[in-house]
Amino acid sequence: MTAAFPFSAIVGQDDMKRAMILTAIEPGLGGVLVFGDRGTGKSTAVRALAALLPPIRMIDGSPINAERPEDTPDWSTAPLGEMVERPTPVVDLPLGVTEDRVTGALDIERALTLGEKAFQPGLLARANRGYLYIDEVNLLEDHIVDLLLDVAQSGENVVEREGLSIRHAARFVLVGSGNPEEGELRPQLLDRFGLSVEVRSPQNIEERIEVIRRRDAYERDTEAFMVTWQAEDALIRDRILAARSALRTVQSPDEVLRDCATLCIAIGADGLRGELTLLRAARALAAYEGDAAVTRAHLTQVAPVRQTTGDRIGRRGASGWSGPTGRWQRCIQRMILRGCAG
Repeated sequence: MTAAFPFSAIVGQDDMKRAMILTAIEPGLGGVLVFGDRGTGKSTAVRALAALLPPIRMIDGSPINAERPEDTPDWSTAPLGEMVERPTPVVDLPLGVTEDRVTGALDIERALTLGEKAFQPGLLARANRGYLYIDEVNLLEDHIVDLLLDVAQSGENVVEREGLSIRHAARFVLVGSGNPEEGELRPQLLDRFGLSVEVRSPQNIEERIEVIRRRDAYERDTEAFMVTWQAEDALIRDRILAARSALRTVQSPDEVLRDCATLCIAIGADGLRGELTLLRAARALAAYEGDAAVTRAHLTQVAPVRQTTGDRIGRRGASGWSGPTGRWQRCIQRMILRGCAG
């Protein structure tokens, strides 16, 4: 199996990489939506980050990657083995997938006739403690997206059929990607993703050359390329792990809370989810940078990747992408200059 492209070797796309790192530090952010041109490294970044993270310790044979034998659900009939280490899982959700394939399927006949909890786990079980990646999320059936977002938020998958109920842990980071030219995402779904990033093909000739150079080197001699970037990836991994440990100790001063509220009011966010997600993202960034408290500087870095219902990703026009980032940036500039008044 070919090694994933190193995360640190991805050229540019700083907002996307930052958003991915923040979700690795704080999974409670609610997932990442990455919209933009094809071939801009969306799926590469997900797999690269998962490969960069430490392996998970799990019970061999557990259908949900359980860390302890007692965490394996009672419906599991697979024999459990020793504690093993496995790479952080990345599960792809294909277009046209059925609900049973996602959540798992109950064998009603066996349950009613034999009294057994006969359950075939789905993709959500495999994604537990890892990443669930949806390419072309804007083309996925709405009820499947609703289901995924509900489970991602609750951390538990519940399957109910004919009065029978099966449940299991399903804690994963949801990453959706797509191209706006092939269909928009419903606003109410857009709001459920904690972070949203627009990616574009690089327009700088030197940057494009560097993308080609690195990809070519990776394909010609993968092992040597991985060694070249090993130290950079290790540095990112160590910073992520340190940030996870420090996250709960990072302070959030009142002036930062005021800035969060001011930004979200100015951008037209509905409810308070925007403020809470913005604060969590800024806190994760502060932890990643080794700071003891969240500052306005952290907010200004993460605000452009916080997506809200009133901030829909735009379509591509003659002058390029139109979307939320410009509105966030204008509000940030006003906030810096005069407290974002008006």
